[in-house]
Parts: sequence; structure tokens; C-alpha cells
Amino acid sequence: MDNVVPTKVQDLDALVVGAGFGGIYMLHKLRNEQGLNAVAIDRAGGVGGTWFWNKYPGALSDSESFVYQYSFDRELYKDTPWKTKFVPQREILAYLNGVVDRYALREHIQLETGMTEAEFDESTGTWTVQTDRGITYRSQFLVTGLGLLSATNLPKFEGMDSFKGRLVHTGAWPEDLDLTGKRVGVIGNGSTGNQVITATAPVAAHLISFQRTPQYSVPAGNRELSEQELRNHKDNFDANWDQVRNSSVAMGFVESSVPTFSVSPEERERIYQRAWEEGGGFRFMFETFSDIATDPAANEEAAKFIRAKIAEIVKDPETRRHLTPTDLYARRPLCDSGFYETFNRPNVSLVNVKENPISHVTEEGIVTADGTLHEIDVLICATGFDAVDGNYVRVNIRGRDGESLKEHWADGPTSYLGMATSGFPNMYMILGPNGPFTNLPPSIETQVEWIGQTISHITSSNIGWLDVKPGTETDWTDVCADIADQTLFPKAASWIFGANIPGKKRTVMFYLGGLKQYRSILADEASSDYPSFLTAAEALEPAA
Repeated sequence: MDNVVPTKVQDLDALVVGAGFGGIYMLHKLRNEQGLNAVAIDRAGGVGGTWFWNKYPGALSDSESFVYQYSFDRELYKDTPWKTKFVPQREILAYLNGVVDRYALREHIQLETGMTEAEFDESTGTWTVQTDRGITYRSQFLVTGLGLLSATNLPKFEGMDSFKGRLVHTGAWPEDLDLTGKRVGVIGNGSTGNQVITATAPVAAHLISFQRTPQYSVPAGNRELSEQELRNHKDNFDANWDQVRNSSVAMGFVESSVPTFSVSPEERERIYQRAWEEGGGFRFMFETFSDIATDPAANEEAAKFIRAKIAEIVKDPETRRHLTPTDLYARRPLCDSGFYETFNRPNVSLVNVKENPISHVTEEGIVTADGTLHEIDVLICATGFDAVDGNYVRVNIRGRDGESLKEHWADGPTSYLGMATSGFPNMYMILGPNGPFTNLPPSIETQVEWIGQTISHITSSNIGWLDVKPGTETDWTDVCADIADQTLFPKAASWIFGANIPGKKRTVMFYLGGLKQYRSILADEASSDYPSFLTAAEALEPAA
């Protein structure tokens, strides 16, 4: 007993879990703007969230730089040094570190500290959070910014433990990994696989892409911005951000209102070609025509254009066949820096694992069903994440009556507004399930500001806590499902609906109604004095 280290308990007004885009802004709002005693924790060794972990070659934002940043401080925006259309990972990480220092947040962030348990006590109205560092936090408010895309999904192939080479996941990229002159295998070709394949092929001795599903991708068109463009972004700050907040996908462009078949085939081709040359996956899907994501025939027109481009670019007929998608263009719209061109390189090959599945892994590499041993030195799993709820159900979070979040989400993750969950009072999620599907920084700012406003309401009204009314969560899930069903997205197997995780139930995980409508719903909830919530007194009132 003499060796037992006593647990250190720290009392707070609010604990923020996560130090990415969401956690950093939340901590700033609670501490610097609302004067609360708040601390943030993160299991990483540095701040940055997704951008701390995803240091793989080619990591790049797929939102344009002028809207892939905070907008809450015009002076911060003016001082941001980004000069390219899209932003490399290292610059985003440097930016977030700069924000932490600018607002004196670093001393209030406890790194290498993971939440292992959290439990709500109705009698005191507090959350008790255990960590893997022996520190226990007690706080009135628990705000989680665990990240949409941070619970890594590692495939399970027979013999993986026997592989003598280097096995890495792109979402936990090691600092010391040099791929120069290596035989590299990449499993996965979504957004991350697309980027890492394109960036690695020029330096690898040989690269093999193990592809399950061919993807539609358009050029990113990344380039240095002119001085005039940079000046316009800063001079038009108010107009740009007003447009973002009143748009659907919040990507910094006006979404098209033109139906695909309202123009001639020649005009259609011209619009697609202009978008291809300008670059950007979201621009191609949402700035060209208004119905690509909703009308199968319109979707097929866009898909045909991209397929024709693949046919022009990829020289080898069999490789071209493997790379050409035939299903709906209805996943996250990808953009690239020469993805299809990469497969013309003599040191790049492709294995279609739908036609020739991975059988097992040996010491030397991957064996496919046809008996071929593909020898590799480094195996990169660009296999994505257990998105949205993955990081939540891996932690023992218990709300009222001892119910765990994992139990509450047994039939799929749910919430109200993507931020609150019934039975878990005063716990607010940044980018929780069924939040908006948009460029993330504007959605994060929207949610952080609403959470801050709600916390201020609770503390100033002295009501203890708010809990989502039973049924409200179900209603919101139904709203999200109804909107999703008006689009083509549920018809494609995608991480957006959990389809990338074996055994995971396919369910709606996003609100696809757009940021403008989402912000309006939030404003109505707050201005109407939170009619979808119960106060502590109402929740604890004995049944009549």
C-alpha cells in the first residue's frame, strides 16, 4: 500500500477534451471570453488534433485556405500567412500552435493525458473524469472535441503480426519514417490514400496500391495565390464569411442553382471542364450544378465526365479499368495532385482486391488470393477511421442512472444538434453525431459559440444543468435521415454512414441540410430558452 500514488483531483468549471480546432477555440472562449476556470486535455504529445497525428506525405486540406481557418478574430485572420490554395499539414499544425500561444492557452492544456472514464453525478451536477495520468477532474461542464476522424481503423488480416517490415497507419504517422528507396504497399485509396500514394510514388523504389473501391477524383489545382487574391481574401473578410455562414457546404463559393439538364450538352461539358481546370472536389460537385448529389441522371453525367478524364490520363488499359469507378459519384468528393497520372509511373502498380483479395500477410509482405507474394518494406494502412462515434465508445462515459454512452448508442450514434445527448447533462460534443456535413472550421465555430452561449445561460440562470428531452434526440435523428434520403449519399458505401467498419451498423451520421439552416435551428433553440431541454429541477421532479 505504501507504493500507491494518491489520485490528484482538480476542480474546474469546465473540462475540454481534445486540443484540435474545436478544443482550442472552446478553451479560448471559456477562459478568455467567459472567464471560467477551464482546462483542456489531449492524449497527443502536442496540440493540433487531426493535424498532429496525420503527418503522412501529401497531407493537405481539401477546403480552400481562405476558409480553412478561424474567423472569430479578424486580426488573427489578417496575420495568417498561408499563400497556397490548399494548406499542407505542417502549416496547419504551425497555425494551431500559433493560435494556442497567441491567446495564452498552452499552460491550460495538459498533453499526453487521455480521458479513460467520465461519470455524471445528478446530486452534485458535476462530471468526474478519470485520466491515464492519475489526474481526476471534477467539473460542471464536459465539452468533448474528440474529432470526427481520429479513431484509427486498422484492418485485420491473418499474419499481420508476422510482418517484418514497418506497419503504419496514416492517422498515427511516425516522425522518423523515410520512404525513400523503399518498397511500399498502400491499403486504401480514399482521400488519405489518394494523397499518400501521389506523394510517395516519386521517392519509393516501388509502390503497390491495394485498392478495394475505385474513386472519383478531380484535380486539386493547388497553387500559389497571387498577391491580389490574398489581399482580396483579407479585404473581403466580412462578405466572405457572411457567404460561408449562409451557404450549404461552407466552402467559400456560391453553390450552383442550375440543374444539370437545363443547359445544352456542350455547355455542360464546358462547365465541367472549367471546374476541372480550377480544381477542388467540393467545387466540382456543388459549384457546377445543383443536382449532382440528388438526381441519379445528373450524377451520372458528372461521373461520365470524370471517367472520360481517367480514360485520357491512364495509359495501361488494365490499370485504367481497375481505376475507373462505375457506381454513384456520391462519396466525399475527392481532389488530388496527380493521382491518376501516378499510375503511369513504371514503379507503381495496382492490385484490385475486390477481384484478387488479400489472403494473408507474411514476414515479407502481402499474399493475394492468386498466390502472388507482393514483397514490401513498409505497409501503409490508409484505411480511415471509425468515424464520428469511434472515439466516444472506446471510453467509459456514463450519464444519468449509470447508462453508458456505448449502451445509449447501441443502435447507432445519435444526438440533438450534433452536440447534446439525452441522459448526459452538461456534456457537449463538438462535431458529435448528426452535426453538419460541411467545411469543418465554420461548423466548429458555430458549435463552439452555441455551446459557450448555452453554458453562459446555465451559469447565469443558476439552473444547474440542462438535459435533452427524451424523444428530441430521436426526432433530430429522423430529420437527419429524412434529409439524407433526399440525396444520393446513403446509396454509396461510405465512411459517412459507417460503411468502412466491418460489423458497424449503417446509419445516418450527419445533418445534410447545410450550415445556413443549421445555424438558424441553433439560434431558434437558444432564443426560445432551450425548449428541447429539461433543467435539473424539471428532470429530477418526481413523476405525478
